[in-house]
Amino acid sequence: MKNPIERVQTGIRIEKKLLKVLKGLAEHLDITVGDLVEGMALHCFENKPPFTEETCKKIEQLKNVYELTIEAEDSHKLTEKKS
Repeated sequence: MKNPIERVQTGIRIEKKLLKVLKGLAEHLDITVGDLVEGMALHCFENKPPFTEETCKKIEQLKNVYELTIEAEDSHKLTEKKS
């Protein structure tokens, strides 16, 4: 049985290379970026890993392709470049 939900459009700001990795992963999984983020959040809220070992390998490949070097420990220390 599926639970009916209501989705809203949002405008979030996100690190550029991180977004590229998310888009690449969503394409690889054949889902939308929104569905990917929802799934990741729901898994994290329940302290469950959101990805299989195979998917984690794909994420590492995408991180290398898009030169994503920031990690979870950096998440609350990020500062934006000045224009």
